[in-house]
Amino acid sequence: MESPNGRPGLGGLAAATCVAALMTAGSASADEAQARELLKAMTDYLAAQTTMSFDYQTNLEVVTTDDQKLMIASSGSLSMERPGHLHVTRTGGFADVEAMFDGETLTLLNKTTSNYAQAAIAGDIDTLITTLRDDFKRPLPAADLLFTDPLAALDPIITQASDLGSGVIDGVECDHLAFRSADVDMQIWIAQGDTPHPCRYVITTKDVTGWPQYSIDFSAWGEGAASATYTFEAPAGATKVEPTDLVDFDEIAGIYATTGE
Repeated sequence: MESPNGRPGLGGLAAATCVAALMTAGSASADEAQARELLKAMTDYLAAQTTMSFDYQTNLEVVTTDDQKLMIASSGSLSMERPGHLHVTRTGGFADVEAMFDGETLTLLNKTTSNYAQAAIAGDIDTLITTLRDDFKRPLPAADLLFTDPLAALDPIITQASDLGSGVIDGVECDHLAFRSADVDMQIWIAQGDTPHPCRYVITTKDVTGWPQYSIDFSAWGEGAASATYTFEAPAGATKVEPTDLVDFDEIAGIYATTGE
């Protein structure tokens, strides 16, 4: 109904507002459904791979006690063969390290100090990921994506999903998705086409001052699988130590002390 001046009356405004709200809600619902569908396509693809390999570059943000945000960069490679073989290298400004798993033994090698440690871990890659994270406090890069069922690791924590359209990572056109959870925000760029592998994965921590984030870029997808090795041979002159003695195994240890250390 129009008012005497030709503008919509109150009833017309209310109806228009209601229609707009319904259209927005429908659009948001479709957007979330599309984001979840694209995530499922990627995780289904990853879960179907019996072998997987990629190079990666990471940026880890840390926030100092005086609220200065710093970024620590490293790069490396990862190769895996399901169910129980994995080989990871990582090189940064303060560490040159390697981890190797053959289904029975995990070996951690610090090339800088020529020290290595071994631990008996019988099981598959899922078991290794949780053991490294929970017992050794050394999570693998993009570990959620390496599980036998990556969607089962991600879906329960997602409270909101958005499809942000297309993006280009290292020349590859990707679907850009954003997800929220109680503790972290996540973004992921997934290659379009028949091989929907991740090209970039960003995790932002919301419960730490400064909202630091961890990002990993993937490249050379699948190129290192054929040459991967999962059997450890100690380099000449290397010294075997206890796992707890590898204090310089990551970028932060020995450089930035947490509160109370």
